[in-house]
Amino acid sequence: MILSDRSIRERMADGEIVVDPLGPNAVQPASVDIRLDSEVLVFRNSWRTHIDVMKPADDVVERVIIEEGRPFLLHPGQFALGSTLETVTIPDDVVARIEGKSSLARYGLLIHSTAGFVDPGWTGKLTLEFSNVGILGITLHAGMKIGHISFTQLSTPADNPYGSRELRSKYQGQGGPVASRYYMDYQLPMDGDAQRRRAGA
Repeated sequence: MILSDRSIRERMADGEIVVDPLGPNAVQPASVDIRLDSEVLVFRNSWRTHIDVMKPADDVVERVIIEEGRPFLLHPGQFALGSTLETVTIPDDVVARIEGKSSLARYGLLIHSTAGFVDPGWTGKLTLEFSNVGILGITLHAGMKIGHISFTQLSTPADNPYGSRELRSKYQGQGGPVASRYYMDYQLPMDGDAQRRRAGA
């Protein structure tokens, strides 16, 4: 069951769903508008010929700040990472989904590739995966409405919501766009002896 505007407001009033700071007139009939923060991660030319998904690759991106009056230009065919201005918190019995704005999609702007799903228990800013599939550049301004988030009631609260120790959640609490941490899925947790050796104990 997708939550209506009335249900969204009720869950927000109870502090169960948080979208902060909430923009003016942000609550729509069955979603909440989200805006673009000022940080963008762009992929730079690199000596690398490929990305090994089993290893860290933070050096292939660089951080760009969108300044007032100087929008970020997303070129045709370009891919970049942004994030929501809002910090979003989802309760254990709700799942959320982010989608782009129809008006921006008509320019060729996609705001996520496959990661529009937000797990129950999530808290933090949401990373956006920008692609320009049009033939002209698209300007992105900090604070602009970039998409919207809807909420669906689960049949029961999740036994292991996002952020649970069992899940080793990689992005919980993020405060801006974060490059892929996929490689962490293949790093085994260290036992106590290994942790002490790393710490120099």
